[in-house]
Amino acid sequence: MYLYNISAALAPIEQGPNAGDSTLVLLTSEELVQGTTAPGLREILCHTPSPRDARVCKVEPRHGCLCGSIVTPRQTKSGMPIAFGYLLAEGWVILCDDTGMAHSMVQHLRREGGQAGGGTGGFLYEFMELLLAKDLHHLQELEDQLTGVEDSILAGRLEGLTPGMTALRKETARWIRYYTQLEDMVCTLEENENGSFAESELREFHLVEKRIGRLQSEAQTLREYGLQVRELFQAEIDIRQNRIMKILTIVTTIFLPLSLVAGWYGMNFTGMPELTWKYGYPVVIGASVLIVLLCLWIMKKKKFW
Repeated sequence: MYLYNISAALAPIEQGPNAGDSTLVLLTSEELVQGTTAPGLREILCHTPSPRDARVCKVEPRHGCLCGSIVTPRQTKSGMPIAFGYLLAEGWVILCDDTGMAHSMVQHLRREGGQAGGGTGGFLYEFMELLLAKDLHHLQELEDQLTGVEDSILAGRLEGLTPGMTALRKETARWIRYYTQLEDMVCTLEENENGSFAESELREFHLVEKRIGRLQSEAQTLREYGLQVRELFQAEIDIRQNRIMKILTIVTTIFLPLSLVAGWYGMNFTGMPELTWKYGYPVVIGASVLIVLLCLWIMKKKKFW
């Protein structure tokens, strides 16, 4: 468990929180279950959600506090989803995190000198700003991957592209869902139902909402781009199938007259003079070759290939 004084630029607390100061508490799910004996913290700790049970980004106004969860589409190197449970109360900000990401973000805010004399709402604003800081770069990476898929399609390299396109489509959908939930959460914070935030903090939440809206718009554009790439892939598949059908049609058309000749002379009527003529067989062969050459010349003249 880590304690920081929000009112003193996130200074670490060694002995215990000072009266009248806003305190940030960082803990894990295990520490949340174990509880604490710290005065004032024990009563509200039981209302803090665990990231293990978090599925969506949300905020729930309760008597005297706001609690909820933030679930991002990101994962750690070990594949563990990055999620936070949080609680905002008078003088307290509690973050429950099992990945260590929250602690790293707080250290970054300390190095940048954020939250000098700020309150709980100001800290949450800077925390969310830092959480969204690299999202545009990640969306750009997804766009680059889609561009690579598009270039492969245009180059005719279609093998093995379907799993990659499916994964990119699911990834984009996760980001759109994440921004939709996050925007709804920030809107609920802006409503300030419990009167927990000052006007300056509400303006900061409005800035976060606008930024989330821009990122959501980028993700929507990326989703539309993915649909266009998928349509291009399907169109290329259709073109290949049409080429195959064209070849089969040409071959069928060329040999259709020969089938007529074979059927004609396969009737074996006794009155057919070619059956007893010694040059009948070579003549039929020559006529068949002439028919094939004539069909090829006509198709080339009509630009069928």
